[in-house]
Amino acid sequence: MKTRILGKDLEISPVGLGCMGFSHAYGKATDAEMAIRTIRQAFEMGYTFFDTAECYLGEYEDGSISYNEELVGKALSGCGDQVKIATKFGVRHEGRKLILNSQPETIRNSVEGSLKRLGTDHVDLYYQHRIDPDVEPETVAGVITDLIREGKILRWGISEANEDYLRRAHTVCPVTCIQNRYSMMARWHENLFPVLEELNIGYVAFSPLANGILTDVFKAGDTFDKDDYRSVMPQYSNEAFEKNRELMRLIRKLAAEKESSPAQISLAWMLNKKPYIVPIPGSRKIERIRENFEACHIQLSPDEVDLIDKNLDSMEMSAVFGGSPVKKL
Repeated sequence: MKTRILGKDLEISPVGLGCMGFSHAYGKATDAEMAIRTIRQAFEMGYTFFDTAECYLGEYEDGSISYNEELVGKALSGCGDQVKIATKFGVRHEGRKLILNSQPETIRNSVEGSLKRLGTDHVDLYYQHRIDPDVEPETVAGVITDLIREGKILRWGISEANEDYLRRAHTVCPVTCIQNRYSMMARWHENLFPVLEELNIGYVAFSPLANGILTDVFKAGDTFDKDDYRSVMPQYSNEAFEKNRELMRLIRKLAAEKESSPAQISLAWMLNKKPYIVPIPGSRKIERIRENFEACHIQLSPDEVDLIDKNLDSMEMSAVFGGSPVKKL
């Protein structure tokens, strides 16, 4: 299997595993032993890139806390350099709102906590989870420079990056990749492609299946537990299924032509668009994790990708979840 290289030297599988859903945002946390086993199975099938964060916390059925980093650390223990683990700092949740804090002392405290929970002596890729308007990018990048010098992290990235912040941060400490939302329903960061190419920065795409709606396994009237963020996501409203009818028709048609699934087409579209895009879909189900991984084998020509883009440009779609609101302190 071909790998992808982001930035200077981050060599990873073309599809990564977003591990958030085992603990956070999709209802009660998965049983720890099952989550650890599933993440390990993903490694055994070929995944070498795993994404987590210090703020991905959830509750088990008994009310105890699930720490996502601990699950990932235990699942990949002993894998050494065969895997690359990405984690994040700078966000904590209060309900469904985000509290941002990228002060230097917070970053230093966060990395120590992440190293302990992951059971490692270094982080392969350390993201600023969200831009903190109260801290200059040069300040954040300076702390990261020190952490790289100390060997606690090897590379860094910025999640939900914009061009100005990215350029300023990159000048102080070279950025390996951004991690921004990207899917057929969320293309608003495509204007960053020229910047990424100029600076040799990769694009890790989170929510590449629009929080699961592009799998085409849901229907109008489906309901979710109140702890599940999909219960309030606009793309899951009954009206959205009608608005997205043309989109889903296109994806089903392409899936039939390529003898694949709608989810695989959605991932293959971005994989074939740019060599520096790595999607990180998440799932708790091993069969879905395998299906997502196999999307890297689907070939779409440049003309096919362009035609998909033109279709997407011209069709009506529902709103799509764009992230949790930030709480002002």
